[in-house]
Amino acid sequence: MTKKNVLLFLVLSFFFTTLTTSQVKDRIDIEDKYKWDLTDLYASKDDWKKAKEEIEARLPKVVKYRGKLGESAENLYYTMKESYDLLKDFYRLTIYSARLKDQDLNISENESLQQEASALGTKFGETVSFINPEILKIDPEKIEQFYKDKPELEDFRFAIDDIQRLRDHTLNEREEQILASFGQVTGTMSNVYSTFNNAELPFAEITLSNGETVELTSSNFVRHRTAENRDDRAKVFKAFFENYGMFKNTIGLNLAGKCRADWVYAKNRNYESTLAGSLDNFNIPTSVYENLITEIHNSLPTLHRFLELKKKMLGYDELHYYDLYTSMVEAVDMKFELEEAKELILTSLKPMGEEYVTTVDKALNDRWIDYYPNKGKRSGAYSSGAAYDVHPYILMNWNDDYNSLSTLTHELGHTMHSYFSNKNQPFQYSTYSTYVAEIASTCNENLLNNKLLETVKSKDEKIFLLASFLEMVRTTIFRQVSFAEFEWELHKRVEAGQPLNGEIMSNIYYNIVKKYYGHDDGVCVVDPYIQYEWAYIPHFIGYNYYVYQYATSLIYATAFAEKIINEGQPAVDKYYNILKGGSSDYPLNLIASAGLDPLSSEAFELTMEKANNVMDMIEKLLEQE
Repeated sequence: MTKKNVLLFLVLSFFFTTLTTSQVKDRIDIEDKYKWDLTDLYASKDDWKKAKEEIEARLPKVVKYRGKLGESAENLYYTMKESYDLLKDFYRLTIYSARLKDQDLNISENESLQQEASALGTKFGETVSFINPEILKIDPEKIEQFYKDKPELEDFRFAIDDIQRLRDHTLNEREEQILASFGQVTGTMSNVYSTFNNAELPFAEITLSNGETVELTSSNFVRHRTAENRDDRAKVFKAFFENYGMFKNTIGLNLAGKCRADWVYAKNRNYESTLAGSLDNFNIPTSVYENLITEIHNSLPTLHRFLELKKKMLGYDELHYYDLYTSMVEAVDMKFELEEAKELILTSLKPMGEEYVTTVDKALNDRWIDYYPNKGKRSGAYSSGAAYDVHPYILMNWNDDYNSLSTLTHELGHTMHSYFSNKNQPFQYSTYSTYVAEIASTCNENLLNNKLLETVKSKDEKIFLLASFLEMVRTTIFRQVSFAEFEWELHKRVEAGQPLNGEIMSNIYYNIVKKYYGHDDGVCVVDPYIQYEWAYIPHFIGYNYYVYQYATSLIYATAFAEKIINEGQPAVDKYYNILKGGSSDYPLNLIASAGLDPLSSEAFELTMEKANNVMDMIEKLLEQE
């Protein structure tokens, strides 16, 4: 099966409310119109259980031609169709149990249903595991003949051809088993880091200017890194990262082991680098990654201009790294009642056309969304679009603020992506890859902020919105690409057989951060203890070449939003190639068909032009009395 990175649960844009227990209602006290309607999936839990039994009973049908897929087009077609039909019904099953659990985590019966679904998913995965290896054994010329023998098999051509594409990087059955068995060992590095970071790392303690003694856990660091008192911020950063520095050798050796494990997998699959092996999952050339870093290096003057503006607005003679999370403007109290917010969202998305807005309206008002927090409900927000024959669902924890408005708009982007892909693609191509997953959501946010800038009255509110965009550019583009460059440098050292340890990692990281933030040019002082920040970032140990996608998604989304605003309906029509495309083509091809050349500098230029225009607007507002 080639359902790569299927996002059953798009858990994105997390935010946490500060409601007390007395303020949070029981679920029964919330009006039904503000709760999602799971009866669209199954009328009752009994119906869910019957569906689960039916899926279990159908599992043996999938293996009817195991060992015989290469004998005939009919055998291959039957197996592909049965497996995908079963997967579609399984997704519906698991969406119901997961949504039911999340609406009240205190109900043990709902947790049990989710565990049942998870166990069935494992069983399903084991059942269909023979398909890919058998398809790889079929000669490509024979596959082409199968398409002629059984025209219906064309429905699965892209999936089958994608499996065949990886032929040179797939080992024989025994070698695959051996390589897979190493997963029990290579997963240890992530577990070690997680246990150490979350349970055994001794936390530094500091005394703030108000006399309060604070233990610098990760959550307390995030809380106090925005402290109003500048000396407190400096103290927080220094103590927090120097504490990680005390363990740089242990954390570094663990991370180096992970990088070596990545290289072992890539090398044994006949890839020239770990980067090539990672990106090949989506048929993305390494030039995309290399070009991203080059373009961001070329765009550093935009980041430096923003940092100079921030320094000016904060009134500092010298900006330090510990000042970066400080708001450029005083917080503004932007309140949005839910019904008012719905109208604002619909208005902001009008450039997307009538079909898009009408569908968003259905999502907002036809019980696709669980809006309000209730006792026992999961925190945060996500969009879940894997129920192919129904509609996506959104979990929210609405709190009448700008965060809630922005988050709902973001999740609606994911929902529209899922809805239109489900509507226009057969199930086997209805999901979308992580490489394009954040484009629709972030494009929505851009359109919302454009409308808010037209709507809000006060200068402070306008500056707040403009500054929020610039902060997003800094953290999601420049910061994530600096992480991507660091990760790349580590892997290149491993692949060249060079030594790698915590001290070397700290030097590499420090030099990258100083370059990005203009340390040597007097733009922003990067204090020496920042060299240990890498040890605090869990993505390096938990993922393999993942963080760069945060940056590419925001760059593409900002560029698409600019095209939609400037070019109107023609740009919207092209953009639908992504919304409707699912996984019917490789991510880069979908982006190109939507009107952007992903291998050119166009998206970067549009994004940086937008960032500079925003800074122009802020400077003009600051000149006003």
